[in-house]
Amino acid sequence: MDELVLVADCGSTTITVTAVSPRGELVASASRPNGPVAQEGHPDWRVWDVDAIWEKVCASMRAVVGSVGADRIQAVAVTTMGADGAPVSADGRLTHPPICWQCPRTEPVARRWGEEFGARRLFSITGYQVISFNTLFALSWLRENEPEALEAADTWLMMPGLLNMRLCGEPSLDVTSASTMMLLDLHRGTWSGELLDRLGLQASFFPPLSHPEDVVGTVTGRAATETGLPAGVPVVAGGHDTQFAPIGSGAAPHEAVLSTGTWEIAMLRTREPVSGDYAFERGICTERDAVPGLYDPQLLMMGSGALEWVREQFYPEFPDRHEGYERMIEDATPLEPGAGGVMMAPSLKPDTGPLRRHRTRGTILGIGVGTGREQIYRAALEGLCFQLREALRILRKATGFEPERLRVVGGGSKNELWNRLRAEVCRMPVVVTESREATTVGAAVAAWVGAGRFESLKQGEEQIPTATSVLEPTARADEYEALYRRWREIGPALEGFYGA
Repeated sequence: MDELVLVADCGSTTITVTAVSPRGELVASASRPNGPVAQEGHPDWRVWDVDAIWEKVCASMRAVVGSVGADRIQAVAVTTMGADGAPVSADGRLTHPPICWQCPRTEPVARRWGEEFGARRLFSITGYQVISFNTLFALSWLRENEPEALEAADTWLMMPGLLNMRLCGEPSLDVTSASTMMLLDLHRGTWSGELLDRLGLQASFFPPLSHPEDVVGTVTGRAATETGLPAGVPVVAGGHDTQFAPIGSGAAPHEAVLSTGTWEIAMLRTREPVSGDYAFERGICTERDAVPGLYDPQLLMMGSGALEWVREQFYPEFPDRHEGYERMIEDATPLEPGAGGVMMAPSLKPDTGPLRRHRTRGTILGIGVGTGREQIYRAALEGLCFQLREALRILRKATGFEPERLRVVGGGSKNELWNRLRAEVCRMPVVVTESREATTVGAAVAAWVGAGRFESLKQGEEQIPTATSVLEPTARADEYEALYRRWREIGPALEGFYGA
């Protein structure tokens, strides 16, 4: 039987552990629900309970290892959400729980940094916009409000590192997670001394940066007992989940990538970080790619969260989400472009970026007494596609990169009608991978490199077969071109509605 690697994908709502073959096949998996908890004494604050997360990871690993056999596991890797981390003492104890990206406490801190230090200056150093949940602002909040948590700590670990330490006992920090912290000098690849000085920290507070594919330790005897993994199995650096989707989906150098779920991230993979006034004003963020030497300029947008709102409001007789979406797609498919005159603008002023300053308010135009719910859903799909087209326009102008195709990964890639509209609106082929777990497959490639099966991420990406379907734009793309231009025109007119 094939040897396998194990990938723990710890998302904000679900923890999934999967055994993956060298060909990228998902052999077995087990999942547990996940979510932040209220911090004791502060019902509005949100933190991560790392002990509870670890218990779920262990339970899922035991289930998978029990199914496939421990002797087949050659390596393990962890991938999680970015931005969240915690201070850790020399004996491995958390001196403060990880502040969740959903916690509101860092919002005033972020505003103050943007005003006093300067949002443009932060962008020029880190490649990031002022987004309140980033690690910089959590560290700043701790320095101002609970400095003893930092003083008692020996190091700082991001979420992948916190779980890796449970597996192997060694502190680690991968470069993809580090690039979400707003502390890394994106151009130099080192910690920003200017930002660390302002926080009263030294670069030595953080572990040496590792790259996805680096072995950071081996499974300890205690972790082996808790997880079912064999002791001594390599623990390979994974990292921020977004950066592994392009690898796992087989994205080609000439393609743009759309990671689509509740939120959408439109990204390119470039050899230079993106800077300049245009990129800053349009809301671009740039992170380090999992592959050394590449960067991921990207735009964050509302995604299927808008569609879920439509389902809840207009299809309440379908409490089962799958049944509801099947009916919505069935209703909306026969409609002509333009949804019978209904148009949804889910983002802010189109000319200033798909989700200017990451607000999410939008509007619906063209509703009449005869408007049907299928028109609302179709308009939502079209509006999200217009938003994507705008994001690609901005990324092209900021980078000079001209993608030839769009590769779509994530939960939103399962909607064939939505994919068809993406091809028509964006006027480019849309490539959909059969595997819906591109992040897991990408992290598995890193694990296989650490296990010695592949020499590099690039080699693994090229050797793992990726079955795809391609949707080509049709003559109807011209109709959507006119609708897209109208959608762009209404943005400035609706500025007052958006509060921009």
